[in-house]
Amino acid sequence: MTDRLEVHLDHVRMPAGNGKMAEKTKGRSISVLSAIKTSIVTVKAVFLCLAHALIIAMAKVNDDSKFKSYRNGYGLKEPVEELLKVSGVDLSNGGGFDELQQFQQYLSDYKIIVFDGLNPDRVIFSGNSLSAKKLYLLYDRDNDHYNAITNLKGAMAKRYICNGCDTLYDKTHKCDKVCSLCTATPPCTKDQSKYCCTCNRWFLSEKCFQNHLILKVKGKLVCQWRQVCRNCSYLMTSDLKHECFKKFCTFLIRNNLQAIYATWLH
Repeated sequence: MTDRLEVHLDHVRMPAGNGKMAEKTKGRSISVLSAIKTSIVTVKAVFLCLAHALIIAMAKVNDDSKFKSYRNGYGLKEPVEELLKVSGVDLSNGGGFDELQQFQQYLSDYKIIVFDGLNPDRVIFSGNSLSAKKLYLLYDRDNDHYNAITNLKGAMAKRYICNGCDTLYDKTHKCDKVCSLCTATPPCTKDQSKYCCTCNRWFLSEKCFQNHLILKVKGKLVCQWRQVCRNCSYLMTSDLKHECFKKFCTFLIRNNLQAIYATWLH
């Protein structure tokens, strides 16, 4: 009863395998989160912040060597004044929807997309340009301030982004603005079907066939990512395990891994 008692506690959390955990947004203001997340560049200028954010976003998209200095708030005076002069946009009363439309009309080689906070579903402006160069901006409603987003998936804590409709998602997403066969934008029209002997799939036209050889999904060519099994005609994706006439339950696999991990800890 008088002997010494020692207790050693190990608190172990199951690894998620998703890299660094996303910053929690609950209870934190946009200004605080913008300073925390490296995927967001906080515009230090209080006045003309919309023009500053656009210059920073364009430098990132174009891999401009001046991006690092722009990120730290240096060397932005001249390019901002030049942008306002050539575009004819007046930001003396702030940057609203009309000013965004004017910038989009001038910057026709880019597509401007503005998010209201860190909610991927709250897009307050999306330009009508079809350009692949997209300028993502973050609007802080509390401070009426614009910041630049350099990595949209990192800022919104999502794994993937749809190139057709800019929807962010974690698992699966069906888009009516892209071709379901080759993932091109806009969807391909049916002409003369063509067969691919590599992925064992038919495509709507020659253009659709060529698209699936150059476009990528999750870092892989469409031809490598999506294939049809020659034995059972099952549509396979490269991130799923497949055996003919067998189905795999990811829920059971995950539970088994958790049980193995818990046994190993004990």
